[in-house]
Amino acid sequence: MKRRSFLKVVGGVAASCAVGVQQTGCMKQWDLEDKVEKVAGLPRRVLGRTGEKVSIIGFPGLALSRYDQNQCTAAIRDAFERGVNYFDVAPAYGDAEIKMGIGLQGIDRSRIFLACKTKMRDKEGAKYELEQSLKRLKTDYFDLYQMHFIRTPQEVQQALGPDGAIQTFLKAKEEGKVRYLGFSAHTTKGALEAMKGFRFDTVMFPINFIEFFKMEFGKPILELARSQGAAVLAIKPMCGGDWPKDAERTRKNWYRALEDESQISLALRFTLSKPCVSAGLPPAFLDLLDKAIEAARSYRPITEAETDKLRELAKTCESLFRSQEEQVACGVGSQQAKTGLLES
Repeated sequence: MKRRSFLKVVGGVAASCAVGVQQTGCMKQWDLEDKVEKVAGLPRRVLGRTGEKVSIIGFPGLALSRYDQNQCTAAIRDAFERGVNYFDVAPAYGDAEIKMGIGLQGIDRSRIFLACKTKMRDKEGAKYELEQSLKRLKTDYFDLYQMHFIRTPQEVQQALGPDGAIQTFLKAKEEGKVRYLGFSAHTTKGALEAMKGFRFDTVMFPINFIEFFKMEFGKPILELARSQGAAVLAIKPMCGGDWPKDAERTRKNWYRALEDESQISLALRFTLSKPCVSAGLPPAFLDLLDKAIEAARSYRPITEAETDKLRELAKTCESLFRSQEEQVACGVGSQQAKTGLLES
């Protein structure tokens, strides 16, 4: 698969690393839903200042680690035919990269927006994972390459410092191996440190009604993204909170996912109604991806009355992120992460 011919060498590192950003704001399509493009009935939105258009539901690559290759290939083809063009994956997701690389064969590369990540914070480690991911996914470029699972300011400082991962990111962009740069984060402090340290194109962060109502989790990220013109890729939009003690775990997952179709629709509409949110990633199960796509086909901005319903529902749910948010906010060192946190 060849890179698009219009990829060009970016400007100098100094220009890319400028902390100060223009008050560009987000694209107006979030206020003009009737002008949003639809493909196979699924809306697409502009990805912040990049100008790219992505499906409002992304394909959660982690899900592929749960199924065999035939099921994975069928799911990828089905999602694409139903309008999904945004595919997300990472080397931390077991064999998901290999399965996605096989499953994407035969689909016109220019018709998909392929995003990958690395948890490496150093230059050489990030370079190794980038090259490995390109081979596994059978492509020679990623539309979006991201720093994966940022938690603390110290991680950001390492990644953006001398011999940090950002050096690999910028070199890869010069070489046409990546087009846009982003990161995923699970804490406010980590995300803000990254956004203030580098002008990333995208920000992947939990935008979920439970966390938003319980502690306004995500609000500062949305505000800064709006001022920077960065796109927000929402993770955990269908999260139903932490598993209650003694509750039956109906799925092998580190958090409880919403299952009811009406609740899924409301939760997705809440997240997708937030300014600067371009897309949401459902939990890593193919049946929940199916429900997310169906719900997104009939997307419309959430109403005040519907928001009130979610506010009441949130009172019955447990926060998933409060503990680590408080730990990092207080300067506590990195704790051993739950396996499920790799999902972002």
